[in-house]
Amino acid sequence: MNIKQAKTQINNAIKSYFSKDDFGNYKIPIERQRPIFLMGPPGIGKTAIMEQIASELGVGLVSYSMTHHTRQSALGLPFIKKRIYDGREYSVSEYTMSEIIASVYDMMESVGVKEGILFLDEINCVSETLAPAMLQFLQYKIFGRHRIPDGWIVVTAGNPPEYNNSVREFDIVTWDRLKRIDVEPDYRVWKEYAYQKGVHPAILTYLDINKDDFYRIETTVDGKNFVTARGWSDLSDMIRLYEQNGLAVDELLVAQYLQNHKIAKNFAIYYDLFNKYKSDYQVPTILDGKASDDIKERAKSAKFDERLALLGLLLDAVIAELRSVNLAELSLAELLTSLKVARVELAKSGSEPANAVQKQIDLLSKKIVNGKRASTLSTDDEYACYSTIAVLKDMVSILHKKSPISGIEAFKQLKTEFDKRSKTLKQQADTAGQELSNVFRFCEEVFDEGQELLILVTELTISRYGAHFISRYGCDEYFAHNKELVFYERQKEIIKEIENLEWEE
Repeated sequence: MNIKQAKTQINNAIKSYFSKDDFGNYKIPIERQRPIFLMGPPGIGKTAIMEQIASELGVGLVSYSMTHHTRQSALGLPFIKKRIYDGREYSVSEYTMSEIIASVYDMMESVGVKEGILFLDEINCVSETLAPAMLQFLQYKIFGRHRIPDGWIVVTAGNPPEYNNSVREFDIVTWDRLKRIDVEPDYRVWKEYAYQKGVHPAILTYLDINKDDFYRIETTVDGKNFVTARGWSDLSDMIRLYEQNGLAVDELLVAQYLQNHKIAKNFAIYYDLFNKYKSDYQVPTILDGKASDDIKERAKSAKFDERLALLGLLLDAVIAELRSVNLAELSLAELLTSLKVARVELAKSGSEPANAVQKQIDLLSKKIVNGKRASTLSTDDEYACYSTIAVLKDMVSILHKKSPISGIEAFKQLKTEFDKRSKTLKQQADTAGQELSNVFRFCEEVFDEGQELLILVTELTISRYGAHFISRYGCDEYFAHNKELVFYERQKEIIKEIENLEWEE
């Protein structure tokens, strides 16, 4: 299965493990909750989906890479304790609490979460001395003498033997106690994640043309050559930073992330060509609805690869605007929540307005710290918190300057700031909506009713920011072409059904 299907399976399993009876007891006791074993090649996003699941479920996440652990750190250190047995004193060796188990309790104490996920990566690559204890943990959820607390679910991950020479094969007894999920790389599914993460359009359009280059591991006389999803994602981050700092992106940089000489060389060449398209097509003018006749004529006569690159440029630009609208919405919602709480505090007689607002800043700061530690705060939500803190800090400065000021007057100041930002959001959404319409109109004019429009609709649909914006603000052009896409997909299904019938006959 692909990583998206695996995420659904893990999500469903965790929800089931968290199910309780009428007395508050887990319906499946912790000792009978099979640890989930996520088996798949390196760099396909196993760790990323665990962070997503923890964030979406609002539970804690403690992660460990087991290759970094010794027997002592996993089991604890031995110490001598005196005990009385049958009237005689004996020296008995015991163990301190495991670092891993202790981390779970630390999370519960510091963040306040009672339920969570203990994620142990590279579980089948532990050292020889730790292997027996690891197998015991998988079967009984105990490290040394200490068991993981109730409400914490064990999820593990590992690589198949062909990808890692350190892999230790599990016996049937161990496998029979695990819930195994096998995962394979899938570019189509990764692309959904890529849009959310903001992967560079040059990478996405290159992989649209060269899907076989998405994930490849080859063994040659010179060793292993490989390209992974993690490599593409990390390369994208570095390209963005290089571009921001005016640094040259060349084959030397690309080869540091894509450890396959041929693919690295091909992408470096494509990246240069992509940048030429970016300059030639003047994307901002297309978004403004002011594309020249020369640009339109070039797009009409362009080959399909060039058209894909142009679509990638347009999608990257417009989705960036839609994402900005979404972040502004999240920030405004966070600000509204803070103002509602502050209003209650400001209504109290004798309250200091600046202190009431500062309390909200402190609460948001704590939310960020706890959310990041427990992996329950998404990147977008984190941005919303920081954005709100910045607004509230400005308000604290204003209130200090106007002191003394009543709570009622202080709230009026806060509401004025909220109303101003609400108005700005509306203007921002209107502008983004117009740019989206302009992109559709440009594509309609230059591509007529070609498959490029179907690609545009599909990419906007799988983009979280695109789908959110359209569902909230609408887009007539999208809905018109979406009907065509649905019809097209249904046509493909009917053709496939006919082919299957013919084969059966």
